[in-house]
Amino acid sequence: MSLEYVNPPELGVPSGFSHATVGAGRVVFLAGQTALDASGVIVGDDVVEQFEKALGNLLVALAAAGGTPDHLASLTIYIVDMADYRKNSRAIGAVWRRLIGDNYPAMAGIGVSRLWDAEALVEVQGLALLPPVASRLGEGRTHPEV
Repeated sequence: MSLEYVNPPELGVPSGFSHATVGAGRVVFLAGQTALDASGVIVGDDVVEQFEKALGNLLVALAAAGGTPDHLASLTIYIVDMADYRKNSRAIGAVWRRLIGDNYPAMAGIGVSRLWDAEALVEVQGLALLPPVASRLGEGRTHPEV
């Protein structure tokens, strides 16, 4: 399965994202991920370290659903300090290329005053499209208790 990145000339040349992504298959909704470690503690002292952990956490969830970074169709990045994020955009871009490669799905960066985890500086939420196959539901997966 492949995704088609659509970048109409009327919208200008995107840098680090695509204006639209087209694909067909199974939809995976990826919950927002922060820089939480397995024990529930935020790790990383700056936005670059936290972005790397948050994106890594998103990729762990995607892999558990049977996907790879190539299946990412859309990402939303919630950012507590937009000026700091922009200042570190080159380092964040290097993290992206190391973890994801040269795939740039449709993306939005949204400035927020605070995230659920008070120490979190960034949260990454995504949508992926996986190739159609037999359902994986019912293979011992359960919804977490609330």
